[in-house]
Amino acid sequence: MLAGDPMTILLSAFICLFLGFVLFGKKKNVYQNFPPGPRTLPFIGNMHLMDVKQPYKTLLEVSKKYGSVFSVQLGTTKMVVLCGYDTVKDALVNYPDDFADRPPLPLFDDVVKGHGVFFSNGENWRVMRRFALSSLRDFGMGKKSIENKINEECDHLVQTINSYKGQPFDNTMIMNAAVANIIASILLSHRFHYENPTLLRLLKLVNENIRLMASPKAMLYNTYPSIMRWVPGCHKTIYNNAQELMEFIRETFSKQKAELDINDQRNLIDAFLSKQQEEKTNSREYFHDDNLTLLVFDLFAAGMETTSTTLRWGLLLMMKYPEIQKKVQDEIEKVIGSAEPRAEHRKDMSYTDAVLHEIQRFANITPMNGPHATAQDVTFRGYFLPKGTFVIPLLASVLRDEKYFEKPYEFYPQHFLNSEGHFVKNEAFLPFSAGRRSCAGETLARMELFLFFTRLLQNFTFQASPGQELDLTPAVGGTTPPKPHTVCALSRT
Repeated sequence: MLAGDPMTILLSAFICLFLGFVLFGKKKNVYQNFPPGPRTLPFIGNMHLMDVKQPYKTLLEVSKKYGSVFSVQLGTTKMVVLCGYDTVKDALVNYPDDFADRPPLPLFDDVVKGHGVFFSNGENWRVMRRFALSSLRDFGMGKKSIENKINEECDHLVQTINSYKGQPFDNTMIMNAAVANIIASILLSHRFHYENPTLLRLLKLVNENIRLMASPKAMLYNTYPSIMRWVPGCHKTIYNNAQELMEFIRETFSKQKAELDINDQRNLIDAFLSKQQEEKTNSREYFHDDNLTLLVFDLFAAGMETTSTTLRWGLLLMMKYPEIQKKVQDEIEKVIGSAEPRAEHRKDMSYTDAVLHEIQRFANITPMNGPHATAQDVTFRGYFLPKGTFVIPLLASVLRDEKYFEKPYEFYPQHFLNSEGHFVKNEAFLPFSAGRRSCAGETLARMELFLFFTRLLQNFTFQASPGQELDLTPAVGGTTPPKPHTVCALSRT
């Protein structure tokens, strides 16, 4: 092997780093009162303890020994984990500004470079989030206009599912496409046919990246980027997929820029382009093409994937528990009949509302939550967290909190019903997180879930394919979708 061989260089660098950590990395916490945690090993920290495919399970186990505030270390990065509703709410709601930052994540930083809304910080994040919230509202979120668009999309979805005539089919791409069309209407005033090659390609890019984000190689890249960037792995696929999606976005807003009428803004992209033409310093500094590209990227991916994944969990759970499906259908017949479901029906449908809440709780699709970081030095529950501390407010521990949910690991709609069968709120229901970084599209997502779910159960009874065992174990990914399965949709009309 030649001295200049890349593997020799890589191995030598790895050995030098390892020896450096062994010799010089044995310092105790430099901060007093930092949260306790498992004993670390040189170079790897606590990585040997982690379930690399489902790390939240490891963190839940560690919390049994160290309590609701503890630390773990991946490589050289110390992370503070917050467990349980009381602790997570305390941090995100009572210390909203202290826990509002995002930590550095090399895998994503290589792509976003501080732009957009999800992974940005500081004033850029504040300006982009304000714009996103106001634009989502301006272009339909919470209004009749978007409710009408969702119901129109329901028509297309029902027609497509009917075409299978009760035969087994995989609903992943269909549900992805239906939900993607709602956010696409807000972002670019466009609806795609479900078989449109461009839409299918965009969905494939998003789905593949979300799956790869939680892979062991992705974790290694975020932990040891200076080493892993020289090793073949999923980071290159994630980067290339993101670049392809961003190129589509850039081409789209370039076309819209050529025909822009600031007095007739049709969608979020038009609103952003109009901001670019303002003379204010704020507009020039933040409303540039890089921010537009990443903002649309963030909203499209988040607006499509989480809601469609939740709906797929909902249908799987209805197949698993047909008696619950029947009770939902009975309530739909009683309250709505054959009419078109509307958002206003929800207040008269306690059981359906409870089932939808329980679907979100049980599905637990973002168990790790979005990563947080302290924006300044903070003392929290007796522990000192210096500015820039990586924080994980573990949503899995909130939605499975035994203090607030009688049967946390079962699908049990009674979590949201009182003894008289009326819907009751549960304060530990935080699927959209809380605080400054809570989901910007929560209102839209809640409307989508209700209208899609009720329309589907109004028109179909969902059953497992012949001979198929229904597995409620989640698949692995940046979110936790159901494992691959097929469904049979039997028409009720």
